Amino acid sequence: MRRLSVLLALAGLVACATPRPRPPESKPGETLPELRLAPAALGATVSLTQRLVFAHEADPGGPRSLEALLEVDAGLMQLAGFALGQRILTLRWNGAALEEERDPRLPAQFQSGPVLRDVQLVYWPAEAVRAALPAGWTLEDGPGQRTLSKDGREWVTVRYDGSPRWEGRTLLTNLSEHYQLTIDSRLADE
Repeated sequence: MRRLSVLLALAGLVACATPRPRPPESKPGETLPELRLAPAALGATVSLTQRLVFAHEADPGGPRSLEALLEVDAGLMQLAGFALGQRILTLRWNGAALEEERDPRLPAQFQSGPVLRDVQLVYWPAEAVRAALPAGWTLEDGPGQRTLSKDGREWVTVRYDGSPRWEGRTLLTNLSEHYQLTIDSRLADE
């Protein structure tokens, strides 16, 4: 039963981190931009414990959840994902290379690039995100929310309940890849 639960959690993770077909309104070749921001661009050192709940419209099994640890300092971002206490994924981003360690049961179609993009879109300062966006993309950032758009069409919205933004609940809605990610975070030393 435990093995089945881990596999279901892995399947949910894949459903949310695997690129989906372009929305009908987008142009050929148009996808969300990769950010690939330096860890130092966060401007802070954080260590968080998180509960991640993924809901994808194509997943008939409904929302899936994982536990995670996120650590960022000036030289490195590390994210470890756990399902039922078993580490299934570790990502390390040093600003130049994205390394991953994966559970062999994690399906091959899982891509770590969208995970890095979402973490940076949610937490990195608006100025740093804007500087990394290709022409035509805009980021609106206000109290408790931010929106990534292109040509007046929203692609991703993020809502924050906490302050600073990495504490409390965050809801990322990816309108182009059809999923929601709810992140409940707290400082790891609490």
